[in-house]
Amino acid sequence: MNGPEGVIPVLVVEDDPQMAGLLKRGLTEEGYDVTVAADGVQGLLAATRTPPGIAVLDVMLPGMSGFELCRRLRETQPSIMVLMLTARDDVDDRVRGLDAGADDYLVKPFAFSELAARLRALRRRDSPSTPSVLVVGDITIHTVSHDVSVEGVPVHLSPKEYQLLFLLGTHFEQTVSRTSIMTEIWGTVAHADLNIVDQYVSYLRRKLDVIPAQTRVVTERGVGFRLTASP
Repeated sequence: MNGPEGVIPVLVVEDDPQMAGLLKRGLTEEGYDVTVAADGVQGLLAATRTPPGIAVLDVMLPGMSGFELCRRLRETQPSIMVLMLTARDDVDDRVRGLDAGADDYLVKPFAFSELAARLRALRRRDSPSTPSVLVVGDITIHTVSHDVSVEGVPVHLSPKEYQLLFLLGTHFEQTVSRTSIMTEIWGTVAHADLNIVDQYVSYLRRKLDVIPAQTRVVTERGVGFRLTASP
């Protein structure tokens, strides 16, 4: 969602006043319209008053955790882009945040230039040039609503499972490396365990196998993954 003259409203929810001030100043200089809230409850109220296009959420917040706030924002604003900030470089925390609907995460301390680059990457992924419907084999992906179906049967995916399927779908019958998947979906390979890619591939496979879909994810050993139609 854009504000006046295409300016994107950004909601920053951060309980550290110094960090919040730095983020507000830096993002304003980047051309965003920034609203700051000091806790999760205030953040939810601010999002209700002025729906943001992007939310930057600290994980550890008073009143309501960043995980819960992310989940609630996703319920009312499915198209919002969410970047979570965490002080702990812990895979379980990152997986929990991504499953709550976050698009990306950043471990504190971080350089502001990296945060700005992550937001630019999220905006590129949200580009309106994306087709509204992508059909790959027997899978149909609705890129606006993020609905996925196999021959009309709905497939319920988490946000990251959806992004993985969409990425592989846009490279149908092409192998995509783990590093490329990590960079495109999670924004970076820094502070990251590439095994998280294999974990989400496993999640996606299980959900497609239940239908079952004839289009499947295959592993190119030592290279990456490919979405292909069964012969």
